[in-house]
Amino acid sequence: MIPSAEDPETPICSAKGCRAPAVWVLAWNNPKLHTPERRKTWLACDEHREHLSDFLGMRDFLKEVVTLEEWHRHTAPGTGTPD
Repeated sequence: MIPSAEDPETPICSAKGCRAPAVWVLAWNNPKLHTPERRKTWLACDEHREHLSDFLGMRDFLKEVVTLEEWHRHTAPGTGTPD
């Protein structure tokens, strides 16, 4: 889950055991479970972005990789919030 402006907790990388601050958002969906427009998210630090992207990409789940800052701009109130 990505913290919002109302919940300023520092976002942490989704890689198992990693406690580094997240820098990247990996937007994905499983086409067998989700509608095409639905987006789930994993967060990644610089060290784990490629590994997590490869994991999702091998399964054809990865849809987009953007910086956390860009994701927050894209999902700001009034711009529409992906699932």
